[in-house]
Amino acid sequence: MKLNIPKFKRLIPDSTITEIKNRIDIEEVVGDFVSLKRKGQNLWACCPFHDEKTPSFSISPVKGFYKCFGCGKGGDSIDFVMEAEKLNYLEALKYLAKKYGIEIKEEELSDDELKEQSERESLYIVLNFAKDYFVKSLSSQEGKSIGHSYYKERDITDDIMQKFELGYTLDKWDGLLTAAKEAGHSLDLLEKAGLVIPKDDRHYDRFRGRVVFPVHNVSGRVVAFGARALKKDDKPKYINSPETPVYHKSQILYGLFQGKQAIRQQENCYLVEGYTDVTRLHQIGIENVVASSGTSLTTDQVQLVGRFSKQLTVLFDGDTAGLQASLRGVDIILANGLDVKVVMFPQGHDPDSYAQELGANEFKVFLEDKAQDFIHFRLNLLAEEAGNDPLKKAAAIKDVVGSISQMPDQVKRTVYLQEASNILQIEERVLIGEMNKVLRQTSKSRATSAEYVPPPKEDVAPQQKTDATSGAYDLDNLITFQERESIRLLLQYGFSELDEGKRLHQYLFSEFEDIVFKDPVHAQIIQEFKDLLSTNKEIDAQHFIDNGSPEVRKLVIDITHERHHVSSLWKDKFKIRIPSETEASKLEHSAFTNIMRLKQRVVRKLIEENLDKLKEAQTVEEESEYQQMHHELKLTEKEIADQLGNVILK
Repeated sequence: MKLNIPKFKRLIPDSTITEIKNRIDIEEVVGDFVSLKRKGQNLWACCPFHDEKTPSFSISPVKGFYKCFGCGKGGDSIDFVMEAEKLNYLEALKYLAKKYGIEIKEEELSDDELKEQSERESLYIVLNFAKDYFVKSLSSQEGKSIGHSYYKERDITDDIMQKFELGYTLDKWDGLLTAAKEAGHSLDLLEKAGLVIPKDDRHYDRFRGRVVFPVHNVSGRVVAFGARALKKDDKPKYINSPETPVYHKSQILYGLFQGKQAIRQQENCYLVEGYTDVTRLHQIGIENVVASSGTSLTTDQVQLVGRFSKQLTVLFDGDTAGLQASLRGVDIILANGLDVKVVMFPQGHDPDSYAQELGANEFKVFLEDKAQDFIHFRLNLLAEEAGNDPLKKAAAIKDVVGSISQMPDQVKRTVYLQEASNILQIEERVLIGEMNKVLRQTSKSRATSAEYVPPPKEDVAPQQKTDATSGAYDLDNLITFQERESIRLLLQYGFSELDEGKRLHQYLFSEFEDIVFKDPVHAQIIQEFKDLLSTNKEIDAQHFIDNGSPEVRKLVIDITHERHHVSSLWKDKFKIRIPSETEASKLEHSAFTNIMRLKQRVVRKLIEENLDKLKEAQTVEEESEYQQMHHELKLTEKEIADQLGNVILK
């Protein structure tokens, strides 16, 4: 089978590419990034490529591709990985090969070929080298006596160290720098990856004499590091990688790669602050946990969690001084439609220390018992702080109403306002009035800022627009739609038999003889289908998805991926039979109707063009010719309309 491989130097043999494609399960691939729910034959999720609250991202496991009806993106597993991870075709194949344990034997790259690799891939390579160097350094004499001792003191097991690829960096100015240069990595890349720092005419390692926590992106590639000081005099306590082309701290959550499966299964994600909080919880069997790594929570991070779970439980350290600021940061979670619970630890404790004190079983019970709905927790806290002080109570009302107003779900807002009314002992209408003020202010703010506007929905017949003066249909759009529907029928049912024993493609091509497809992609598919018929192969949508140009592949995925399906309840429960398009009589009717409508609109377009020529006729002969043409076209239009059962007004 011919493989549609982009034109760049290919280092993976065709046989390996075929093996990768044969092993791919799109449900498994996409399931690493979003939480999928089955509905009918397809799987659905909120799109990972744009912000949305209602799922419009659909996967067809049978066909092996995805389609978002919100932003319009679609493709197969390779396309998904390319889009989700911002990889090129070759990098996506390597990602999938690693996922499915397929060995790729590549040629040894020359210096020139190394330069041809993308900067992003080169950064991933050098970051992975650094990770391996830090892990190896942990086994050195210095690493064992200092780094390994620290992990043991924190009761971090070897299994957890391996799972999170924890390491140690030697207390040398250029330990990593020297090793990387000897391995052939350029100084420029080491600097761009944030691993070395320039000073005067020299470079030195960013991380020295510290334990190292590699930071992985959602697909498991190392993108950054956090390094903790082991000496009291070393400041700051933590040093983190700077922003790089592959690392944006606002878009990464520590532990998400290791915990995403558990988050999906538990339908809940624990949010903590530090690296050791994550490793400690994993060690006691709580794997659905991520850390913001000391940074303020961002919209991108919340949306990352939202791919896998719609509930986030925030674990707050027992530090009352910074509690209010931390609680206000939760508003961003509410604004993104997630349900929020909170757990407060005793004074002086964090998840790591309290888990060590209680032990695994008691700590799990503590989390379950102490988890409170965020709004209720906030209400009770504010009511306690305000007491009988009217000014504090007024401030508390504004505070909690501000949080409730962040919720996109109106029903939830209403319920929480009722709860707030009871707890704060204030009339509900007052709270509603206050919230409406907040919502109006928010609405004005949004109106002056640039927001995401999804493109028009696809797979829907274009609206029959009318011109304000002429009332003419937008025929170009209508013709394009009918061409598109013809392509859909051809690709999905081309080799289906009709009542007379004829195959659908034979009927369609006999009708296409006097039609010229105006859309170039449609015309390309029609011609290739014709050419392939002589090979005696059954040509279907999958052929064009595997071998077509990007434009062809996108179109085929769009038109063959159904947004809606007929529920089995119609037949099983209500005993109502819905005719299937695959039935011969139904299929022939659909094909006939579509062809006639296409011809009708093509003829109508010809009539309009001919009338324009008639208006501009310079001679009597030209005028007579165009009038005769108009007469013949109107007769043809009437004949088609009669077959369709329509009425043409003269």
